[in-house]
Amino acid sequence: MSILSAFLHSRSFAWRTARILILVVVGLAVCIVMFENKFIYFPSRFPEGNWQTDNLPAPAGETVPAVEDCWLAASDGIKLHGWYAEPRKKVSDSLLPVAAEPLLLWFHGNAGNIADRYDMMRMLVQVPARIFIIDYRGYGKSDGSPSESGLYKDAQAAWDYLVTTRNITPDRIIIFGESLGGAIAIELATHVASAGLIVQSSFTSIADMAATLIPGFPSLLLRTKMNSIERIPRVRCAKLFIHSPADEVVPYRLGRRLFEAASEPKQFYEVAGAGHNETYIVGGQGYINAIREFTNSSLR
Repeated sequence: MSILSAFLHSRSFAWRTARILILVVVGLAVCIVMFENKFIYFPSRFPEGNWQTDNLPAPAGETVPAVEDCWLAASDGIKLHGWYAEPRKKVSDSLLPVAAEPLLLWFHGNAGNIADRYDMMRMLVQVPARIFIIDYRGYGKSDGSPSESGLYKDAQAAWDYLVTTRNITPDRIIIFGESLGGAIAIELATHVASAGLIVQSSFTSIADMAATLIPGFPSLLLRTKMNSIERIPRVRCAKLFIHSPADEVVPYRLGRRLFEAASEPKQFYEVAGAGHNETYIVGGQGYINAIREFTNSSLR
């Protein structure tokens, strides 16, 4: 009996076990291919999250973001929603404008939506900086469903909106990507002339993340690449990488590898003891100071 015939027809325990294992592996491969985006992206749609940013309490003297709803369209027609925020200082019962040259074009992490980033936005305006953050397709109030190519289109649409609609010059824009958003920020930075790039708690590639989460995972089956380690050497603007050795989601070693692969000029800022979503909280004033110094030097 040939091996193929034995595999197909033998009733022995060994061959039956082999057939079952093959079927399981094939089934898993089909699931990965068919439902890949479901395994990678974890969006929250509106009305999930706290969208009430108006009239939130602010102590006297604190700088807070004045948030404006924005709508824009990607090149394939997908309608996107974002927030444009400028810093305002609370003086008595008034919010007075704060001069802010840099604009952070912010691409957020995987789960949730922009409403989950408001607390971090309140910290980032302390730089001081203007902020533009969008929800990717399928997130928050944005239409569509997420995919790698789609998210890159969304990033380009955000850049075009700032430069064309808001008339903001590229030399005032710092691209800022956290976690999953780091891969999107890096891709955009390879073909636009921004003043700088900040990559926070991000990874080298989806394949490396898959291998970290599930050792032996067949990453060759993944259509989604987000190959930042291949793209980052082509980014010519100034770069700041931020990561914590205590990151429990994206390993610190991947963040360091990404930094080491980047071309000069570049800096690395380590936030000790911070979990993946705690970098800005644990980092506190030192974190803000690092971003302020980077943006100031990048805008000169």
